[in-house]
Amino acid sequence: MLTIGKLGTSTGVKVPTIRYYEQIGLLPEAERSAGNQRLYTHKAHERLAFIRHARELGFSLEAIRDLLSLSDDPDQPCAAADAIAKAQLAEVESRLARLTALKTELERMVVQCAGDRISDCRVIEVLGDHSLCVTNHPTIGDAGQ
Repeated sequence: MLTIGKLGTSTGVKVPTIRYYEQIGLLPEAERSAGNQRLYTHKAHERLAFIRHARELGFSLEAIRDLLSLSDDPDQPCAAADAIAKAQLAEVESRLARLTALKTELERMVVQCAGDRISDCRVIEVLGDHSLCVTNHPTIGDAGQ
C-alpha cells in the first residue's frame, strides 16, 4: 500500500491532481488507514500511471475515462480503443498543421524585416494588418482550438 505522497512521487503526478482524479472518478476512492490517511494499491498505481501516460499523449479526461472503461473489460474487441486513438492522432495532426502554418508565417515576417527602425519593421506591419499574411493561420478566436 502506498500513501498519496509516495504514489505521487512514483508516478510523477502531483497530490492535488491525484485527489482530483479520485473526485471525478478516474481513480477509485482510496482505502483509509486508522489515521484516515489515503492508502493506494498496486492496481491504483498502475491506473494512475496509465492516466498520466494518456495525458502526456494529449488525451482528454473524457477519452481517458472511456479508455479506462475499455481496459476494465479486457475480453472485448479493441475497435473502440483504436477509434479513440485515431481521433487523438487526427487532433495532433490538425494541431501540427496549424503550428506549421504559424511557423511559416513567423519565419516570413522575420526574414522580411529589415531590422532598422520600427517605422519600417515588417513584423509590426504584418501584425497590424492580417491581410499581409500569406498563410491561413488561426485568428484571435481560433488560437485555443
